[in-house]
Amino acid sequence: MKQFFYGILFTLVAGIGHVQAQELSYYLPDSVKYNSAIPTPESVMGHKFGEWHMTHDKLVYYFRALAAASDRIKVEEFGRTYEGRPQLLVIISSAKNQGNMESLRQQHLQLTDPAKSAALNLESMPVVVWMAATIHGNEQSGVGAMVLMAYHLAAAQNARVEEMLDKTIIVMEPCQNPDGMNRFSTWVNMHKSIGTTVSDAAAREFNENWPGARTNHYWFDLNRDWLPAQHVESRNRLVKYHEWKPNVVADQHEMGTNATYFFMPGESARTNPITPPVNQELTVKFSRYHAAFMNRIQSLYYTREGFDDFYYGKGSTYPDGNGAVGILFEQASSRGHAQESENGIVTYPFTIRNQLATCLSTWQASYDLRLDLLKMQRDFYQSAIRDANASAVKGYVFGDAYDKGRNYHFVELLRRHQIEVYELKNSVQAGGITFPPATSYVVPTAQPQYRLVRAIFEKTLGNYYKDSLFYDVTTWTMPLAFGLPYAELQTPVTALLGNKIEGMPQMPKGEMVGGVSSYAYIFEYDEYYAPKALYDILNRNITARVAAQPFEIMLANGTKRKFNTGAVMVMAGANPQMTHDLLKNIAEQTGVTVFAVNTGLADAGPDLGGRYFQKVRKPSILLFAGQGTSSYDVGEIWHLFDNRFRMPVSVVDLRDASRANLDRYNTIIMANGSYSEIGQALQARLKSWVQNGGTLIAIEDAVSWAVRNGLTDAAFKTEKKDSAQVNVPYAGLESLAGAQQIGGSIFETRLDLTHPLAYGYRNASVSIFKNNKLFLKRGNNSAVSPLNYTANPLQSGYISKQNYEQIKNSGAVHVSAQGRGRVISMTESPNFRAFWYGGTKLFMNSVFFGNLIRTSFSTFGEEED
Repeated sequence: MKQFFYGILFTLVAGIGHVQAQELSYYLPDSVKYNSAIPTPESVMGHKFGEWHMTHDKLVYYFRALAAASDRIKVEEFGRTYEGRPQLLVIISSAKNQGNMESLRQQHLQLTDPAKSAALNLESMPVVVWMAATIHGNEQSGVGAMVLMAYHLAAAQNARVEEMLDKTIIVMEPCQNPDGMNRFSTWVNMHKSIGTTVSDAAAREFNENWPGARTNHYWFDLNRDWLPAQHVESRNRLVKYHEWKPNVVADQHEMGTNATYFFMPGESARTNPITPPVNQELTVKFSRYHAAFMNRIQSLYYTREGFDDFYYGKGSTYPDGNGAVGILFEQASSRGHAQESENGIVTYPFTIRNQLATCLSTWQASYDLRLDLLKMQRDFYQSAIRDANASAVKGYVFGDAYDKGRNYHFVELLRRHQIEVYELKNSVQAGGITFPPATSYVVPTAQPQYRLVRAIFEKTLGNYYKDSLFYDVTTWTMPLAFGLPYAELQTPVTALLGNKIEGMPQMPKGEMVGGVSSYAYIFEYDEYYAPKALYDILNRNITARVAAQPFEIMLANGTKRKFNTGAVMVMAGANPQMTHDLLKNIAEQTGVTVFAVNTGLADAGPDLGGRYFQKVRKPSILLFAGQGTSSYDVGEIWHLFDNRFRMPVSVVDLRDASRANLDRYNTIIMANGSYSEIGQALQARLKSWVQNGGTLIAIEDAVSWAVRNGLTDAAFKTEKKDSAQVNVPYAGLESLAGAQQIGGSIFETRLDLTHPLAYGYRNASVSIFKNNKLFLKRGNNSAVSPLNYTANPLQSGYISKQNYEQIKNSGAVHVSAQGRGRVISMTESPNFRAFWYGGTKLFMNSVFFGNLIRTSFSTFGEEED
């Protein structure tokens, strides 16, 4: 190993540190002189560093002050969060490099182009190091380290620093979750005792109110969103990431207060098999640098347990699929300013100092291993083409002929990751599916992003897994998540390639067909944004009806057309406020095609005025939130309504629910949670509300609550005990128990396409993401059990044999009639992490059509209550 960073010595403090506010000498190397013209954090923020948690505005002010004072630093605002806070990118290098930065960036990008990279002179190229912190808003030691690292690099007067800056470009995102960061800093600062130090873990300072500050505005974990890219913060970030294609990504996090410090390589058996071995070899080399720097400040750490490099959607693993080395750092959190732990009092300054140490070690290692890193990235993309050519799979074809919206969003996702996508030129049959050219796309495997293509499209089964324990999900096969027909292509795809999708795709517009009608307009419910169109109509007090059976009718232009179950009909004469132009605008915005008809007489199936065209009520929705619910799951639903469908939803805290007027809502949603906060009085009101015609939608553990409290007649299978534990030694019991958890896998279910919950679906096979051990018994008929797991449901991911036997032929959705109301139970989230587009329609149908579901029938087809 080459000589470490110019003889750094740190000021050592005995134990874990007991002083809340420290001078800069506590954190920084004591062998370096600093330029007094460069502002210190204290001079800009107005307090000693570490005395208070930074608010995001102070962070922004400081970095802009640094950039104004130093020719080594440039600051770029590359986007805004949901709450309007700036996302900053800080570029740090020598003044010489700063004057030539765009040329250096363009040259660096040639490493990822197999046609150009062979001619590059690696000896002359700087290495690009991406440093990022606080993607979880309540993990702020990383932000502190970013500030000090930037100050050190801007102000250090040292020949060694200049030499290293010439060969390195640091691309720093000091805060990846500005909204969460501000939420957390406000909480801990407002509860900090000023005159005394309170370190009691029970104190309010260390226990945020629900939902906490880990998440973004919609309560999503942004660290799981790198691959799905469903949020504005992630989408903005990916643009800059691919503009730089870094060689190293240092991702700084925090963990439980009683832990110590973790850095990669993590659990070697849980590395994604797509990742080249050289990646892990370099990660191990980096770990030796981190260890040496942590040894010097006498901090405890560990490296090969607990965390893994498997899910490509995390900030420390996404780089592994893009030719870089991603490194996760986890610091035991003070979760405030100074908190008691098993290892002593953990102070905020102490946590910052540890994180700064590994920032410096990352920089040192990147400098020393520069040629290895550049070569790895060049080889990564060159070998991608070779590996793709040697693979039996030459490409993937996908597309839904009836849903342009989901097609669009999937192409959008692929393009965000710079994956090459082409329109399908000619019709092709693959995997038993016929793909028409007008609505289908091809992704060739022979492209630089081959490994990411594999990660997105491949099903992962059997030997794919070397271990049965997982830190996160075990699979994320995206076409299944989107519910899109897709297939492997095992013959050359060149002849199938139509127009290449350049840049980002455009959202498809809907249209009006048949001219102006004085009688009625009809649109199919297949399109992803059909619920948005339906709500827009209902919200204007326009009556809409949904077809409970398929029908055929003459259009206004004289042609006949067949409509599927779930088609929506709007009468023109009965709704004077509805105009052709209004519907045209709604169609264009949502992608639906609206057909004009001049008659109510069907040529086949029910007439428009019969009982099979059921009136749709406008949803008025309450979504429970607060202590006892999962903020992630509540956030998924809130985001879906607010961000995608523009439907208002009242997010009501369980503490306030007893005072809420439930009669103003016709739909109540209980996301995943224990609901321990619901008392007997509210429980009785909920039962009465359902019996009077309300639709209650319970998801995951909320189903358990509904079953226990008699709100549904759904029932669970009895869990089978694992007899294999009897002869397992003590040391192996933890691993055995962990293997029985369902970290997250994809399963096939069968949907009754005639059921109201199936409106808009054409394929009975629906892929469901499951990460719990709730196994429903199937009901007596398809009215109450419209969605069920198949006999061999595993499509992708890991599940133990014991759990697999439980899930086979079990129920996924149960409908229970309670008086005039309905309780719809879903054991899995249909909206998982906002990228499970294939489940959206199922969920939205429960909102719009739940009250129309019949569960018992007389001879004449009338429902019996």
